[in-house]
Amino acid sequence: MMFSAALTATPAAARGYLQCVPFARAESGVEIRGNAGTWWAQAAGQYERGDEPREGAVMAFAGSRGMPIGHVAVVKKIVSDRELLIDHANWSPINGRRGQIERNVRVVDVSAAGDWSMVRVWYAPIGDLGLRANPVQGFIYPGRNAGPRKAPSFDAPVWASNDWKPGNGLETIAASLGQ
Repeated sequence: MMFSAALTATPAAARGYLQCVPFARAESGVEIRGNAGTWWAQAAGQYERGDEPREGAVMAFAGSRGMPIGHVAVVKKIVSDRELLIDHANWSPINGRRGQIERNVRVVDVSAAGDWSMVRVWYAPIGDLGLRANPVQGFIYPGRNAGPRKAPSFDAPVWASNDWKPGNGLETIAASLGQ
């Protein structure tokens, strides 16, 4: 009896926080369903794809050992040829909670060829770029009718609206969580 209760409690807990897919779909207008690892293949023939970041594009991360079902994020700003800012959900656990929205998150291209095939992403718990490099399949460009947009149903958490910027460090995040 307790075993079956544990099985039913787990999916409910997983549904209790925002995943990257519905967030990226709402923010970008790219209408793809299914887990993040399938977006790149599903976009073929439906959306333009490429290896160059563009504002409003969906960055499609490949599945890996540390991220088996991939990840998707929306490019918000191109900082340089090897750095950009993204918005995404469910990457950094903030204050022990998963499913957080992070805006203006730093991403650095660490691929040997400078082709955005491997990146490191800001990870709030350590206050720096993450320790692992993450494979990227490429960028999915929204159609003409689907520009970058801010989803009204996703309210940013308090720490994201208190002048938090990638690079501020954990003390800034921790201070804003106390409000």
